[in-house]
Amino acid sequence: MHTVEKIGGTSMSRFDELLKTILIGERQGAELYQRIFVVSAYAGITNRLLEHKKTGEPGVYASFAEAENETAWIQALELVRSQMLEINASLFEPGVCKQSDAFISTRIDEAIAWMKSLQSLCACGHFQLDEHLLKVREMLASLGESHSAFNTVLALQNEGVNAKLIDLSGWHQSQPKSFDETIIEHFAKVDLVTELPIVTGYTHCKEGVMKVFDRGYSEMTFSKIATLTQAAEAIIHKEYHLSSADPAVVGVDKIVTIGRTNYDVADQLSNLGMEAIHPKAAKGLRQKGIKLRIKNAFEPHHTGTLITQDYKSAEPCVEIIAGRRNVFAIEIFDQDMLGDSQYDIELSALLHQLKLYVVNRDSDANSITYYVAGSRKMVNRAVRLVADAYSGADVTLHKVAIVSAIGSDLKVSGILAKTVSALAKHNISIQALHQSIRQVEMQCIVDEGDYEGAVKALHHALIEQEDHGDVICAAA
Repeated sequence: MHTVEKIGGTSMSRFDELLKTILIGERQGAELYQRIFVVSAYAGITNRLLEHKKTGEPGVYASFAEAENETAWIQALELVRSQMLEINASLFEPGVCKQSDAFISTRIDEAIAWMKSLQSLCACGHFQLDEHLLKVREMLASLGESHSAFNTVLALQNEGVNAKLIDLSGWHQSQPKSFDETIIEHFAKVDLVTELPIVTGYTHCKEGVMKVFDRGYSEMTFSKIATLTQAAEAIIHKEYHLSSADPAVVGVDKIVTIGRTNYDVADQLSNLGMEAIHPKAAKGLRQKGIKLRIKNAFEPHHTGTLITQDYKSAEPCVEIIAGRRNVFAIEIFDQDMLGDSQYDIELSALLHQLKLYVVNRDSDANSITYYVAGSRKMVNRAVRLVADAYSGADVTLHKVAIVSAIGSDLKVSGILAKTVSALAKHNISIQALHQSIRQVEMQCIVDEGDYEGAVKALHHALIEQEDHGDVICAAA
């Protein structure tokens, strides 16, 4: 009958409020237990340890990987230590703060010592630093989650809650075990009736969670724990509700909180970079039939959004208008492309090697256009490499945005006409339009400068005017 619940980094940075809402709130005695919490690092910490998730600004990891001397990465890590100690001071009285400071400082000191040793080892020609960088990346990432989990346990214990730290970071573990074995072993002796486990979002295991999931590792830990402990429900606490559009764009008074939807919709949002949950984490939950609930951490009495495998709206409708800015359209035109499927295979492989995320693609007889997200540097490199590989091709780069209408049942009569008409009224030109047979999403490609206008126009035409609020905000 227990739940597994995840708290994101932005919410963790409002920790005093969390204690008054989801962690303790009005609960007493047995009500405090039968829950497992997976916590992320405090906001900004993982960006400093690795790199900024959105801008790509380098953190400790990049400094270590690229620097010729150790000064740069040590200075970067010391800045992270200072930020962590400031967080501790904001949370605890001096006596308790000493415990928190000692814990994270010991970890950082050990990390510095190990990284120095690795640099010395790799000065020998028989050892290459590149072969060890992924392990360094995972070790650095674990510092953030270990810090927040340890602090959460301290704070709860100070409030009289029997909280228990489940440290999956494998900090002094001699040999890693499989992902499943690691989870099962750590929870074998946990009594959910009398203990409240606080779990690190990072898990050290044989598979290497960052090799497969990169920054989505905390949601994979969350999903694994839910499936292996057979949770009644999985809950993700965010700082906002899952709504019919971004309130910062459309306006708080116009959006509708989504009451129910399905995992297909969650996957479409993930593709647009607006993750309700990492798609591979969702896969485990949907295979085990575990319901996922997205809640606003600071409105604990609101039921939030319930996501299940079999849900379909009571009538066909658009549930969400979402989108993605900063998308690059790489258009390749070559008359030799006609009937040659090898083009798509080779081009897709090239974009994958450059770590560019393909949001969508379209093609006709003699051209393919890839809509990709990634750094401008890598996009420009992709354009050069494609032009070099296909000397007879014309390669053109466009800066665009994607605006999508998404719903669990999008078989809405006249939706295409309404979409085109709504955008035309605001002088917004559609550069491309995509809709699949599965009928869960329709994507409009527009000029980057038209992004907000397109979101507002489609939300007004397809949600506000259609009066589907009673359908999409149905209680979970």
